[in-house]
Amino acid sequence: MIFLNNILFLDIETVPQHTSYNELTDEWKALWDNKAAYLLRNREEETFETIYNRAGIYAEFGKVICISCGIIQGNGLGKKLVIKSFSGDDEKTLLLQFCDMLKRWAIDANKYLCAHNGREFDFPYLCRRLIINHVPVPPILNTSGKKPWEVNYLDTMEMWKFGDYKNFTSLNLLAFALGIPTPKDDIDGSMVGDVYWKEKDLARIVTYCQKDVVTASQVYLRMTGQELILVENIEIKN
Repeated sequence: MIFLNNILFLDIETVPQHTSYNELTDEWKALWDNKAAYLLRNREEETFETIYNRAGIYAEFGKVICISCGIIQGNGLGKKLVIKSFSGDDEKTLLLQFCDMLKRWAIDANKYLCAHNGREFDFPYLCRRLIINHVPVPPILNTSGKKPWEVNYLDTMEMWKFGDYKNFTSLNLLAFALGIPTPKDDIDGSMVGDVYWKEKDLARIVTYCQKDVVTASQVYLRMTGQELILVENIEIKN
């Protein structure tokens, strides 16, 4: 049995490492061109330059600008969700801050990390960027040498698949299908890069990231047959 208090819900936001393709060095341009060649198939209207806005989803070409985490405290209708975010332009600093928190929180056994599509994106992306930044991967994140049942990952999208590996369901779609109210957002994932690089509005991205943590935690509760968290019981910590 997994206790709610032992789950850390998280979501990350990532962007390309540079404002535009033109800021890449020749070496990085060549590497991106090779990667983008696959992405450009059947996209005659796109070029290496225009498709660079998708670089943020690849750990080799992107960087983490926000990690939002949520922990459920208490039980029943009175339980609350406490959210803390780590964000900034200096990726290594926010990764170190996140890892410090994670190591302190996961010092006990039977702790779990939960994210929507976390196994395919959030968890491996974090591990790759930690290694690139010369930051040790915390034990709870590190899958090296572990058997599948020893990996303490929970994934709401994987839970919804029920073994159907070809199925992809967005967090917003799943929440809507389950009757979970979600906050109205003024941005979506495809806009994060422009909001960060062009509008310089990191606070807006942090709010968006925190909303996804709320939604993922509510989806998990709904799928495990538990009461949702009341809006007034959601606390954002600075």
